[in-house]
Formats: sequence, structure tokens, C-alpha cells
Amino acid sequence: MKILEDSYLILGQPQRLEEKFRRKRLRKISRSLTPGNKKIDAFTQVSEFQKEEVLRELMYGYVALTLKFGLLFLFGSSLVSLGLASHQRVHRNLELSYLLEKESKKFHRLRLRFDEMFTNGGEQSFFKEQDQWIAPNSVRVIWR
Repeated sequence: MKILEDSYLILGQPQRLEEKFRRKRLRKISRSLTPGNKKIDAFTQVSEFQKEEVLRELMYGYVALTLKFGLLFLFGSSLVSLGLASHQRVHRNLELSYLLEKESKKFHRLRLRFDEMFTNGGEQSFFKEQDQWIAPNSVRVIWR
């Protein structure tokens, strides 16, 4: 008869034992862990509050440190961008001063040449410099 009762068991599968003493012990353990039955003295409450306060202060410290690093990164990137902009302005200023000096020299040379044209014999020297003038007694031919 014992064999017939156990025939519904599947081989290789763990089976749960239904024993009364295990249920009673489990109930006793669960009752002792409920927070309603546990009495907390003043020192335990103070120590838990201090632990929470330390964790809270630590969290605030992490937040403040994160904000400080963020601001440091922001200031650093701003400083780098200002440095690059300043470098570009200095480079442009050097380029413009070089071009201004070059054009000033060219203007000075042309002004001297223009002044020479209005002196005695300046017109003759001007005509001698020009290559495109047609020589006397010659014909210019234009090809199309």
C-alpha cells in the first residue's frame, strides 16, 4: 500500500516534506521579525538617525562635488574658447598690418611717380616708360 501512495512522485524532483514542526517554527521566526513586536530603545534610534545623517551628508557632498566639477569643466572650456578667439584675433591683426604696410609702400611709390610727372621733363619720362604707345610713323593692326 505504501508503494501505491508514493506512485504519484516524480523521480529526480525535490519533494516538499509536510511536517508540522517545520510550520510552527517558521511561524515563530516570522513573528519575531515583525517590526511591530520589536521594541527600539533610544540609543538605537539615535544611532540609526546618526547613520542616516551621515549618509545624507555624504550624498550632499557628492552632489556638491559633482557641481564643482561641472563648473570647473565649464570654466575650463570657456577659457580655452577665449584663448582660441584671442589667438585668431591676433593672427588677423598681424595679417592686416602686413597688408596695410604693403599697400602703404605701393601707395608711396605711386605718389612719388605721380609727383615726378608734374615736374620739368616729367611728361617725357612718362611717355618713355609706356610700352603700349604707338611709335611715330607706324600703324597699329588689331586682329580679330
